[in-house]
Amino acid sequence: MEAGTILVVDDEKGQREILKTILESEGYNVGVANNGQDALKAIQKASFDLILTDLKMPGMDGNELFKKIRIESPITSVVILTAHGTIDSAVEVIRLGAFDYLTKPLERDKLLIIAKKAVEKSRLLSENLLLRQQLEDRFRPDCIIGNDSKMREIYRIIKKVSNSSATVVIYGESGTGKELIAKSLHYNSVRSSKPFMAINCAAIPENLLETELFGYEKGAFTDAYARNIGLFEAADGGTIFLDEVGDMSFPLQAKLLRVLQEKEIRRVGGNKNIKVDVRIISATNKNLDSEIKKGHFREELFYRLNIIAFRLPPLRKRSADIPALVTYFIERYNKSQGKNIKGISDSAMNMLLNYNWPGNVRQLEAIIERAVLLTDGEVIDVDVLPMEIMTKPLTLGKIDFEIPDDGISFEKFERELLIKAMTKADGILGRAAQLLGMSYRTLQYRLNKFGIKKESFAALKGITYTPKGLSEKAL
Repeated sequence: MEAGTILVVDDEKGQREILKTILESEGYNVGVANNGQDALKAIQKASFDLILTDLKMPGMDGNELFKKIRIESPITSVVILTAHGTIDSAVEVIRLGAFDYLTKPLERDKLLIIAKKAVEKSRLLSENLLLRQQLEDRFRPDCIIGNDSKMREIYRIIKKVSNSSATVVIYGESGTGKELIAKSLHYNSVRSSKPFMAINCAAIPENLLETELFGYEKGAFTDAYARNIGLFEAADGGTIFLDEVGDMSFPLQAKLLRVLQEKEIRRVGGNKNIKVDVRIISATNKNLDSEIKKGHFREELFYRLNIIAFRLPPLRKRSADIPALVTYFIERYNKSQGKNIKGISDSAMNMLLNYNWPGNVRQLEAIIERAVLLTDGEVIDVDVLPMEIMTKPLTLGKIDFEIPDDGISFEKFERELLIKAMTKADGILGRAAQLLGMSYRTLQYRLNKFGIKKESFAALKGITYTPKGLSEKAL
């Protein structure tokens, strides 16, 4: 990695050359400009980690140049070169945001120390800016995978409400992507440069959750050896994501309500209220209306949190999105695992499409990561899919049948299916046979096997049988 790029701005040629020689000897790439106007032209053509500029120059002085640099290249560090008689002016530029100043005649060691620190700061700011841009790109609503109509509506609402400070509740089963939606709201808002803090309220004991959220003062409890800042203070200006908020205890809900009402928190063991500016996004897989009726969730807190509500569909209800998600995860894990998987076989994709996905998108991602790791060729096939995919639950209508650990009686199961089909068909054998996907004769055989009388089902609908078939009443 290169040491960095530096621009030296000084109207004295000798001074420029000395600085250029010293800095290049340490591996820096160094450009020079003999006045402020030339410096601005150089900045517009190339990026610099550090600009060393003399304070006193004809035309545009160092102070004015600094102000223009802040507009043209705000992450570039600026160090002011000044004589002893103009130190006060240099200090004023520092107050406005310059990195530091050096007095003439320059000391080589001090110059190199300050240059190193200034370049490091500029690069850190650049990396942070790049990371933030990548996060914003990744969490743009139109970059979230899915073309399901309900998901498209969610993306539309994200775009409308991101810049507000309105609280949001995200409802959905585990693994549906609730945190992804929360991050999309944050990174597409004016708060994107501030922290995004997430915590799972169900995963932390109540007493620890309180200190995690609100912090504590030294001596607040036995092991409180020093003051600790909580997530609400750490997220000031940004967003806090409270996952599984429906599992938060009743007393802690009261403290959260105070944050929403008063915009302030109090550390555990403290007596001072601290103002905080935090957007709260919460998520839950529970029905909060039901929790309110049970007395488990505060109604007033619900109304404070539930200004905007998102309801994420489970993956089994947006199976059309599975191919796009699979492609995305293959690309992701190709990069992280150094593989070159081109795609997935039709038979493997069909298995994914027909599976019920109790773990939703998170489960799909884990399965594709595993498949990419285990695949030797260029195409993911059935042999690298886990057994859970091979033995998907049998789905009949809206009812899922799974074999329990202690097993089932197949004959009882078969008899129950026959009874359900005959009930639905009003005792008409041809209709029941069609429902079960078997022939009329096979159905008759199975009914006789279990001693099931068709007449008992017909009677339920006022139908009577005669030796010749249905009665005139039924017709």
